[in-house]
Amino acid sequence: MNQDLTKGTPSGLIWRFCLPLFFGALVQQLYVLVDSLVAGRFIGEAALAAIGNAYQVTLLYQALAFGAAMGVSVVVSRRFGAGKCDEIRTAVSTSLIATVVLCLGLTLIGIVCENALLRLMRTPADVFLPSRQYLTLYTAGLLPMFCYQIVLGVFSAMGDAKTPAMFLSLSSLTNIALDLLLVIRFRLGVAGIAWATLICQLGSAFLALMVLRSRLRAFRSGDNAKMQRFSFPLLGEVLHIALPITLQQLIVSTGNVLIQANVNSFGSGVSAGYAASIKMNNLAIAALMAFDKGMAAFTAQNSSARKPDRIRAGRNAAILFSVSFGVAISFVLLGFRSQFLSLFLYSGSAEAMLVGKQFFRIVMPFYLFVSVKIACDGMLRGLGAMRELLIGTFADLLLRVICGFLFAAAWGAVGIWAAWPVGWVTGTALSLLFTERKLRLNR
Repeated sequence: MNQDLTKGTPSGLIWRFCLPLFFGALVQQLYVLVDSLVAGRFIGEAALAAIGNAYQVTLLYQALAFGAAMGVSVVVSRRFGAGKCDEIRTAVSTSLIATVVLCLGLTLIGIVCENALLRLMRTPADVFLPSRQYLTLYTAGLLPMFCYQIVLGVFSAMGDAKTPAMFLSLSSLTNIALDLLLVIRFRLGVAGIAWATLICQLGSAFLALMVLRSRLRAFRSGDNAKMQRFSFPLLGEVLHIALPITLQQLIVSTGNVLIQANVNSFGSGVSAGYAASIKMNNLAIAALMAFDKGMAAFTAQNSSARKPDRIRAGRNAAILFSVSFGVAISFVLLGFRSQFLSLFLYSGSAEAMLVGKQFFRIVMPFYLFVSVKIACDGMLRGLGAMRELLIGTFADLLLRVICGFLFAAAWGAVGIWAAWPVGWVTGTALSLLFTERKLRLNR
């Protein structure tokens, strides 16, 4: 199932490689939606607000996992593109050992600090306890979640998009079934939703590791049978890529926590409406991130093979596909916004529904811009242009947070949503500028 992305028509490769990643990410996000749907319909509006509130903290963990996975993915892509398969197993083993150490520390810190994080976000009193309950169980599953993301990143690095899509689909559908069982049948409330996620993370990580172990045996021959289990030089290379990516994602997550704090200051009604609408937004963005991951793997392999012309062609194709999907998603969400929001706000207040509709109308037309940024960011990741990536992301989040507080002071909660297009347009312009500069330098 491995694929050499340095050969063949770039547009065709990008399409065939990214499409399974897109649908895999889409299915994966369905379980996130079902979490909120089940909470809103079968537990209550306060539970929906609690899950949405806790979700902003879990994004901090997901940022670290995404950074680690992308760091490993880029390093493996470079070895695969250069034909250095003997180093791939060492890179994977090194990364997994480092991940165990990292997750043990994160789990301890997360459980100790979760109350402080929730207070920092101005969590309303009526959703504080269920938010903490969800966070505790989620934090307990950090190790399998990290390992799962790293393994999927390795598959993508070797040009295999179908295996990650298969795992994401299986995990998500299982999670949905467990959500319904534990909440509706066993009436475990918010804890049932958290337990469903934890169980699926454990099962998915185990299965993914077994498949990867089998796949890596293909790289064992001769001296490679005595491969290093841990390599500090390779760990340093992974960290060189992973740390800036993680910092980028942490900037995003920290910005989201600050935005959530701003939202929470307007009460649980606004918080519930935001929780419903942000779920749909995150589903769309997560699905579009397939073009980021695909472009990163494509760029890393072709950069190692010294084929810069293919990188430009790949970037242009990724932008075209990403924008096409982004605009289509925008039209669907805007056209059926009432129906989508009603899934989560089944018995919610009129205020929550109004907030959700306002968010849709203001933010989603700008998917055109963020789709371009996603494709360009993938190219920058593949080239290791971490400084440029951080600048674009920081400018986007800084504007969204600062303008959100300023606009909210003048226009109320709607001002928070109005700040999103400002950040997205600025970040997109910077990403385009940086990719053009890199393409000129690599000629």
